[in-house]
Amino acid sequence: MPNPETGPKLKVLLVTGVSGAGRSTALKVLEDLGYEAMDNIPLNLLLTFLTPESTVLTRHGAIAAGIDIRTRDFDVEHFMERLAPLSARKDMQVSLLFMDCDDEVLSQRYTETRRRHPLAEDRPVRDGIRMERDIIGALRDHADLVIDTSTMTGADVRRLLAGHYAIDEGPVLTATVMSFSYRKGLPREADLVFDVRFLRNPHYVPELRPLSGMDRDVARYIEEDPALDDIMGRFDSLLVDLLPRYAAEGKTYLTIAIGCTGGQHRSVFVAERLANVLEGAGLPVTRRHRDVDTTGG
Repeated sequence: MPNPETGPKLKVLLVTGVSGAGRSTALKVLEDLGYEAMDNIPLNLLLTFLTPESTVLTRHGAIAAGIDIRTRDFDVEHFMERLAPLSARKDMQVSLLFMDCDDEVLSQRYTETRRRHPLAEDRPVRDGIRMERDIIGALRDHADLVIDTSTMTGADVRRLLAGHYAIDEGPVLTATVMSFSYRKGLPREADLVFDVRFLRNPHYVPELRPLSGMDRDVARYIEEDPALDDIMGRFDSLLVDLLPRYAAEGKTYLTIAIGCTGGQHRSVFVAERLANVLEGAGLPVTRRHRDVDTTGG
């Protein structure tokens, strides 16, 4: 048997969250990444299965298990009691992922798919969502990572999961630089958030309003702000200094979010500019503009 101090550790990723937020999608992505994925296995059976010998039963020494209110013998308190000693084991690397979503979006998804919420067989979907949050709220508080899929596409979810949970992790830190609108709320997946609402706003220029921060006319307008060069220099310097420290701590994926009022102009422009700087420093970068179709900068 491998020495738990020095031998390979079994990666165990427990995937939970509110129904309809994308837990099943996450398990499919993780299976594509090389995890042995399983869903709704009774908790006692799952915890019994997680032994050092389990590593030889997997393709890459990694297991992803879906757990939610439909899992037989599911009980949050019992689960948390069993999770603590499991996480302390030296032969395993245990993580808890919580998939979340806004209630309004969840309700819309159930309406579009004509599915019933598992806790709302004979009552409105919103009642089931509320009851489920009451039951599993403690799991969200203890999660190592919370992914809010409210505004994400399937490709966004896949990219985020691959960034955080790829089995063959390379030594290079990768990043997503995204823009967002404060009106739509903070992106919950962000590791670093920068507010650029102090820059001059193209929204108030009629010919620029329908454009985005990727348009050259908008860029010229923002570049005329006397505060831009100094602030961008500080942003660039801070990130270039921070990234090696994140990498040294073993972090392999970083989400940097840039926000302005409407997510259309200033945040998009700054996000693109920061992404260029990071790419110039040799960092693999993905760009994402969450709210670029909204009005106002």
